[in-house]
Amino acid sequence: MFQDVLIVCHANVCRSPAAEQLFRAVSRECAGARKHAFHSAGIHAKEGADMDPVMQRLLEERGVAVGEHRARRLTRRLVRAADLVLVTERKQVSVIERIEPTARGKVFALGKWENSDVADPHGLDEGVYCDSLELMDRLVKGWMGRIC
Repeated sequence: MFQDVLIVCHANVCRSPAAEQLFRAVSRECAGARKHAFHSAGIHAKEGADMDPVMQRLLEERGVAVGEHRARRLTRRLVRAADLVLVTERKQVSVIERIEPTARGKVFALGKWENSDVADPHGLDEGVYCDSLELMDRLVKGWMGRIC
């Protein structure tokens, strides 16, 4: 059903790459998950920017390997190629649909099932990073139950 999943946030340096890696980690435990590809992009990403080092460290402490991440800006082509687009904030749904009107119906908030947004922790206290990561982990597992 959803083979290509795109996760989008503001800058593609913190939330969306973290969610991408969480999806990959959880998908390894899911039967038939090899059919899925997970990618990320940012609405206002600075091409080639590194992942936020605090988020990267927190992921690695959980055993989630990040590897090399370079931010990339969201494009119409990326949206069109995805079967499912997940955004970290509900207000981003309409932004994506303005960028690519044909995306209507395949763009959802990552927090759809909990009616929540993932706060952007970039540059804030480490506790905010931990809260965002905990929420994303739970939301990703909820989506994987529907994707797998």
